[in-house]
Amino acid sequence: MTTLSHFPRRLVSVFTVLLCAATVASAQSRETFAPRVGQPGKDVVWVPTPPELVERMLTLAQVTPQDFVIDLGSGDGRNVIAAAGRGARALGVEYNPEMVKLATRNAVEAGVAGRATFVEGDMYQADISQANVLALFLLPHNMLQLRQKFFDLQPGSRIVSNTFGIEGWTEDESVTIDGTCGDWCTALLWIVPAKVAGTWRMPQGTLTLTQDFQTISGTLGSTPIRDGRLRGEEITFTVGTALFNGRVKGNTMSGRASGGGIGGVFSGTRQSSIADATSE
Repeated sequence: MTTLSHFPRRLVSVFTVLLCAATVASAQSRETFAPRVGQPGKDVVWVPTPPELVERMLTLAQVTPQDFVIDLGSGDGRNVIAAAGRGARALGVEYNPEMVKLATRNAVEAGVAGRATFVEGDMYQADISQANVLALFLLPHNMLQLRQKFFDLQPGSRIVSNTFGIEGWTEDESVTIDGTCGDWCTALLWIVPAKVAGTWRMPQGTLTLTQDFQTISGTLGSTPIRDGRLRGEEITFTVGTALFNGRVKGNTMSGRASGGGIGGVFSGTRQSSIADATSE
């Protein structure tokens, strides 16, 4: 076996110095990683959300300590760290391992490491089923590819996005802020709707519903419904001149009807489901 003792002492000293220098340089390289705006990633380029819009997005989503927030493509961790700063548990999924390390250091520096976690992973493969808030800055084609996973979240979950929408899914609220946010000044919010497509038995007759995200259409008996809308578990629709306002819990629906000779409490039980537009 060759050992350092077989080399002249001067060469050993030089080798030792070079080895130490390389180790220090490698450590410094890791510690000084700094992302640059526009750098390419696996699915998106990195463009940070302005801090003022981060806060506005979380306010729009009404993030509280009871929430579990996930950011897909979390970058330097600013959405996750800000959510953790509001007391929420928060997770960032990021493909770039250097970004994961940077975000983790940023969380420690912000004093929220106990509530903010970052993992290396593919956002399309990530399990988001436990989240009740998503805070995102993704491109429209990313959002479209994730759309079914969004729709499969629990009704009432909130999705908030910087600027870009979800194809075929109208935002429930939007807000544009003034200030130094440049091109990224608009926050969009969606409330994940309950899945109501199918046939329901009601005292007033058979209610048949089709669904396109928050929008519903169909018939009660032979009368078409109008202005059908979902916001989480809340459902509203009009039949003739009667307005129905209620709440959906799985395969049951209940609420109040008013006008059109229909008054008081209504209820319904789903008898069968039909495919919704989002499952295509």
